[in-house]
Amino acid sequence: MTPIAATALPRPQISPEVAAALAAGRPVLALESTVIAHGLPYPANLETALTLEATARAAGVTPATVAVLDGMPRVGLNEDDLRLLATSQSVRKLSRRDLGIALARRLHGATTVATTMILAARAGVRVFATGGIGGVHRGDARDISADLPELARTPMVVVCAGAKAILDLPATLEWLETHGAPVLGYGTDEFPAFYAVSSGLPVDARVDSAAEAAAIARAQWEWGLESAVLVAVPPPADVALPSAQVEAAIAAALGAAAAAGVRGRELTPFLLREVSRLTAGASLETNLALLRRNVAVGAEIARALCAMPPAERGLQGGTSC
Repeated sequence: MTPIAATALPRPQISPEVAAALAAGRPVLALESTVIAHGLPYPANLETALTLEATARAAGVTPATVAVLDGMPRVGLNEDDLRLLATSQSVRKLSRRDLGIALARRLHGATTVATTMILAARAGVRVFATGGIGGVHRGDARDISADLPELARTPMVVVCAGAKAILDLPATLEWLETHGAPVLGYGTDEFPAFYAVSSGLPVDARVDSAAEAAAIARAQWEWGLESAVLVAVPPPADVALPSAQVEAAIAAALGAAAAAGVRGRELTPFLLREVSRLTAGASLETNLALLRRNVAVGAEIARALCAMPPAERGLQGGTSC
């Protein structure tokens, strides 16, 4: 079979709001949908989705929540779409390997970090805010999230609170280093540990403004280095959890998962639910707060990237800031 030329690859369906912003060169911020369909219970999931979109708009940035609905990749959703994701029991969790299945079978799908990056980049969006990325799992260095290879090959600024704390953070950072994805600490010299402010692990560089992060991304891309730039933002200090409390909860959750035989794609959601239960909901409060903060930082970076003259953004034709 003859390979399809890159220029012939289809683009996702882009909402009128997002399309207008892209055409005008205004900043757009991608948001994932797994947190809506699989990360939070109803109605907190819908309320969170609407709050995150409102946070981006308040910063002068157009939100572009990404999902697959009836087999159609979508970049930019309306409230009815968000409600469907929040309430339907037939929304598949989509990583890279699942995307073709969902498209061919016309399924509803919530996008992980990896698939959000794929679809947002195809639409021309360059900045994405999420909670935490996937990574290398504890106890099994062969169990690597599809998020990591996507970060190595998709040019995008990804704003997060580090990797999910249930993962092997040193091994995850080592993987990113090996595959050329720089990790920037936003106002910090250390890699955040999702629920906790610090992991004790150094980042590749500290940035103290959105403009600094945008400048590094621009330099990366204009030299053809097509990996993502990870911007790690610590959770707000007033809701961050002590590292010892987080580690104790994770250890107990891992034990419960092993006892129950939970593995594969079900492991991460199980562990996150257990950590929430073991911390009496405190980890959930931290999760919601860091999502809002990451969206606010992502919006500022999207604005900073768009403020650069086009020739200085390191972008190819047809791709927006």
